[in-house]
Amino acid sequence: MKPVMGTEAALAENLANWDERARLHLDSYRAEAFADDPGEVELIVADSVDLMRPHLPGGSVDGLQVVHLQCHIGNDSISLARLGADVTGVDFSGEAVAIATSLARRAGLSERVRFAQARVEEAPQALGGRQFDLVYTSVGVLCWLPDMAGWARAVAALLKPGGLFFILEDHPMLCALDWDAEGGRLVAAHPYFWREQPLTWDDGVDYSSPVTLQNNRSHEWAHPLSELFTVLLEAGLSIESFQEHRKMYWKANDALQPTATGEWALADHPERVPLMFSLAARKPDTG
Repeated sequence: MKPVMGTEAALAENLANWDERARLHLDSYRAEAFADDPGEVELIVADSVDLMRPHLPGGSVDGLQVVHLQCHIGNDSISLARLGADVTGVDFSGEAVAIATSLARRAGLSERVRFAQARVEEAPQALGGRQFDLVYTSVGVLCWLPDMAGWARAVAALLKPGGLFFILEDHPMLCALDWDAEGGRLVAAHPYFWREQPLTWDDGVDYSSPVTLQNNRSHEWAHPLSELFTVLLEAGLSIESFQEHRKMYWKANDALQPTATGEWALADHPERVPLMFSLAARKPDTG
């Protein structure tokens, strides 16, 4: 792991990596079986809606126009549609968008879920200036963004006046830690404040499968919470809630153990470290 190349070159390698991951995740996410079950909603989405409920009209996404940024292969977008939303998913991977479109068709939701290929900062233009009731994004998304200010401006542009932005994401403090097996403790091993250059990973495998990737290099940017709050406020949004959570949806390191409800949590002293955070923000209603 080390700082590497310029931003555009790093993003190009990330795109090749995620195009390949999308094909792999079609199997490892059991995506076709998910599409075939009209009653299934991803746990991440169910939990997100519970957290958003106080900020949503009627406490539900039913009937809302939703744009799902960094939607990947579309399971979460389909889940939102199954809860009654009209959903537009956006992802920079053409392979992911093609798979998501196929899954929505398989699920019988082509009229309720549509997908577009674009980087998040280009999404307002790619969607023709359309605005939405809700901008939604979740889990493992911010580390792929080199330009948080541009991302926040895109979020604001995509929202209708009075619209809600919601994110459920891995906590940057957790991302700075690793498990020291010899010492039996969590240690600060990765940057928390590093913003300008990415970190390069070259381990050859995807988190969901032992399959070796051909496009195995990927690059991530660290974003502290202070940066997240700053860019959202500068984009004109008002923060309505911020929460930190003791569970997450994947095994970030060997200190985590599975829970009875399908998440992961620290087995010892879970009060030590937040694993995830959620944030709701609103675009002012100019009417």
